[in-house]
Amino acid sequence: MTEVIFYGLSGCTANAKQKLQLQAAGHTLVERDLAAEPLTAETLRPFFEDRPVEDWFNRRAAAVKTGAVKPGELDEESALAALLADRDLIRRPLLQVGADRKAGFDPNTLHAWIGLTASGESCDDKHSRGVCDHGHHHFPKQG
Repeated sequence: MTEVIFYGLSGCTANAKQKLQLQAAGHTLVERDLAAEPLTAETLRPFFEDRPVEDWFNRRAAAVKTGAVKPGELDEESALAALLADRDLIRRPLLQVGADRKAGFDPNTLHAWIGLTASGESCDDKHSRGVCDHGHHHFPKQG
């Protein structure tokens, strides 16, 4: 299907599951270690597209949970500096297909972008049938 550059952290169980989902959908992964990747503000910023700064952050990062880092109070420049200084703060994974980039693993967004299931059935379609076989934790939209 598609060659996906996958920037994740080694030892991250969520990233491991996400890689398996992408491979099961037929994608080829080029894995990159987010902790060791020589990112700069200029190379990191495009992954976040037009999302608000607070959405650039991993809400499960210790510094965010303790309040040491308050994503909603940062401007772009400060946020990028914080993310580059502590890679655990970055919303993961970072994904790149050609020149297109995205941050995070939202099944519906990914399905619309590159396809996330080998069957072609979307996440919402599976949920409407009461089936979730791809390891994330959300529920079908209520009609």
